[in-house]
Amino acid sequence: DGTIFVKKGSDEEPFEFKVDEDQVIDGLDKAVKTMKNGEIALITIQPEYAFGQSDSPQELATVPGNSTVYYEIEMVSFVKDKDSWDMNNTQEKIEAARMKKEQGNSWFKAGKYERASKRYEKAASFIEYDSSFNDEEKQQTKVLKVACKLNNAACKLKLKDYENAVTLCTEVLEIDPRNVKALYRRAQAYMHLVELDLAELDIKKALEIDPDNRDVKLEHKVLKDKIKEYDKKDAQFYGNIIAKMSKLEEAESATGNTDGFPKGTFKFRALSSVQGKARSCWDGLVFAIRAGLRRFFTQAAATGVFEFRKNK
Repeated sequence: DGTIFVKKGSDEEPFEFKVDEDQVIDGLDKAVKTMKNGEIALITIQPEYAFGQSDSPQELATVPGNSTVYYEIEMVSFVKDKDSWDMNNTQEKIEAARMKKEQGNSWFKAGKYERASKRYEKAASFIEYDSSFNDEEKQQTKVLKVACKLNNAACKLKLKDYENAVTLCTEVLEIDPRNVKALYRRAQAYMHLVELDLAELDIKKALEIDPDNRDVKLEHKVLKDKIKEYDKKDAQFYGNIIAKMSKLEEAESATGNTDGFPKGTFKFRALSSVQGKARSCWDGLVFAIRAGLRRFFTQAAATGVFEFRKNK
């Protein structure tokens, strides 16, 4: 309605803030990242990126809930964080990585998982590649990289970004193949992706390394229950398939078609890769079909990749 609810900064003393630090509303935080020095902008911010559904008292007035707000701002200047290649020496990179990691920990504890994830990614980027690290520094960066990637994987699990959680845990396991936390978190991600066979492999390996780990034991029990649930669904599904195939065979016999196959065209695209050793070719085929169908029927409604078309 045109009510001014806040004024910040002046020619003599500009208003300063850091982005991604919750010092201003999300919409303003995002908008200033796109601006150039000296630019003046009128910014429209929807309620979900402003003050939300509740009334919010400000310096000059209360902003009612569900309000679209407008900011007129001038970008006087900005200072960009240093990138790794701007840093003078390896110790500066290591210290910058530690600082970003600690910031990530603070955001994670506050439940701001998106912001925590960005801090962990930035921390890892400072020390990802540098041939000038000495042996002692390489050991320090290895520990830091593992911690940042594991913490970031925890963020991705909270954000339900399970594919990236798998990727981050896999990167940790390439550095440290016996890392129980990486196996445990990757198993959690696989369970959400309905990759139960892969989850079981990770859980069993984690228990081989640390048989008394309470969290892994509890997750193993959850996994066993989930496998039983899906096995029951599989059995019901296969029973229905067999019943339908029997009816088709009876219909084919009645029409003189005795080749044992329905007259139709099937199209199927695999939705998951299957890993593991089978006892025989037949076991391998059953293993692949079950894993593929499990993923298929979880995602079929969204992807629409299965089609049956009757031949004319």
